[in-house]
Amino acid sequence: MTGGNETTQVWLVERTYSDDEQNLIILTYATPDGEQYLRKERALTSFTGPARDTYAGLDVLPEKLADVTDTDTRGRYAAEATRMATEHDPDDTI
Repeated sequence: MTGGNETTQVWLVERTYSDDEQNLIILTYATPDGEQYLRKERALTSFTGPARDTYAGLDVLPEKLADVTDTDTRGRYAAEATRMATEHDPDDTI
């Protein structure tokens, strides 16, 4: 059980466009081990309006994370999260 203010560091590992809805970008952040991820959806129009930066890393509450069940995806997320953590500070805009 975690305390009320404990967070987990996640790193941007994927940015894709939604197949289901137009003008929707999906940002996927993952833990450095690739075991858990956070999915954020953002309307494409939010990138042209007032600034809403996309950061290299985020601190999130553990209950916001989902488990990565696919072994290949877990490995890919781990590799990309590690690369991002090596090359960027969490507050770098991407």
